[in-house]
Order: sequence, then C-alpha cells, then structure tokens
Amino acid sequence: MFRELLSRDSRIPPLLGTGIAAFLIGAVAVASAQASLPSREERAARMAPMVAAPPPAARPHIAQPKFAFASPLTGFAVNSPFGLRKMPWEEGGRLHEGVDIAAPVGTPIRVTLAGTVRRTGVDGGYGRFVEVSHGDGLTSLYAHLGRTAPGLKAGMAIPAGYVVAWVGSTGRSTGAHLHFEIREDGRPLNPVAFMGRTFATTADLPLREAGRVPRRVRIAQVSDWPAGVAPPARKRQTVVVLPAVAVGRVRATIMPIDAGTNTPARRQATPITPAAPAVTDHEAPVSPSVISG
Repeated sequence: MFRELLSRDSRIPPLLGTGIAAFLIGAVAVASAQASLPSREERAARMAPMVAAPPPAARPHIAQPKFAFASPLTGFAVNSPFGLRKMPWEEGGRLHEGVDIAAPVGTPIRVTLAGTVRRTGVDGGYGRFVEVSHGDGLTSLYAHLGRTAPGLKAGMAIPAGYVVAWVGSTGRSTGAHLHFEIREDGRPLNPVAFMGRTFATTADLPLREAGRVPRRVRIAQVSDWPAGVAPPARKRQTVVVLPAVAVGRVRATIMPIDAGTNTPARRQATPITPAAPAVTDHEAPVSPSVISG
C-alpha cells in the first residue's frame, strides 16, 4: 500500500498540503482558545468575595411650608396699624380691623396667599373691595381700591401674588392707600403678624398673637377728610379778661355767652397756679364699651 502511495508521485504534494493546513488551523485555534482564557490573577480576583458599594446618602426631606404670606404692596410700609383708633370725625375709638398701606394711585395689589375669590363689590366704608378665601378659615380683604382686575369674580381660583386690584381712594378714605385685613373665621387679626412670614402647618399660625388688641386708642392724623364727612363747626366763644385781684395775677378765661342777655357770664377771677404739663401723647385709655368690630 505504501509502495502504491509512494509510486503515485502526483498525489503526495496535495496530501501533504492538506495536512499542513489542518495542522496550522488547529494550532491557531488552540492559541486563540488559550488567549481567551482568564489569567491566574484574573481567576483569583473573580474568586474574591464581591463587596456591594454603599448606597448614596439619602437627602433629607424638606417640607414645603403650607402658608407663605406676602405683602400685598411690596416695598411700601404700614402707616396706620391694627388696633383701637379714633378718627377726627368720630366721638370715640373703635377697632381698626386691618392695616393701611399708603401707595400711589395705580400701584398693583397682589393677593397675599393662593385662594379663591369670595366676593367683590362696593361698600360705603370700604369702597371698592375684594375678599379672598384661603382655607382653614382664613380670609384676606383689600379695600379702597381704584379698580379690580378684569374678569375677577367670585369662585375664581387665583395663585399667590396674583394682581387682584390697583390702589385707589374709594369709600370713606383720606387718601390713596390700601386697607388690608386678615381674618380667621371672621375674627380680625393683625396682618403684621403674617406678612413676610411662612408657617409649616395651620397649628403654627400666630392666631393668639395676632388677635391681641392694645387697650389704648390712637388718635389718627389725616390730611384729607373723606367725601361726605364735614369737619365739625366751631362754637363761637368770647374771651373775657377779668380784673386784677389782691392775690397774684389773673389769666384770660373763656366764658360762654349768656343766651338771655347776649353777654358773657360773670365769674370770679382765680389766681394762676402752676399748670400741669401738656399731654402730647396721641393715645388715650379706652374702656371696653368703645370696642367695636
């Protein structure tokens, strides 16, 4: 058999070529397989226990405040505070149920909190006004308005900072300003206790602090009298200088006119005594009976 193969010279080269090719292919395949196998270091690393990376630190939860009261007229100060006040045309003090903020006519007025328009209209005292409900029994009122926002009507939901009106001087007003109120279940509260402050929950609201009313009356100073209110007429009085008496000097005394004789009533002269210092405080004590509102 081998002799036959050897005698066939023409067949030996193809067989040798095929064998050599198969050998080379096998060698390449073995080398590739060995190269793809992991090294000893890699096998050792894979056998080491896997340690999970620590989770990222959780961020602390920051609760958003439930109430964030803004000033309805940013940049303008309160010029007439909450509390007992006596106007020049009033006989006694009464509760000023909000604060007055003076500003030029046409200054935009923004709602202090998000809420729902409760009512709008015109009142003899408040003039043109807007009232907004904020939930939890809280309401805010904006009065003496020049004009209200177009389309504003009861039941309309409005966001915080929404322009509800512009400053005017309607109603019983002494000049261009905003009368601003905050109430809780109808009870007037001091708006200064809320403006510019935030509160996380309803329980944090300063209801007790804001509900306190000082027991003194402020005498209001006004530059203009409201329309329909006339200053009181001054009574005619006559000054009579009484003659000197034996003790000391005398002072001029204002005596009423006697209606029957149309002459000043006579009165004994009194010596001058040191007078008490003039009262310059514009506040006066008030009894509970004069508290209204």
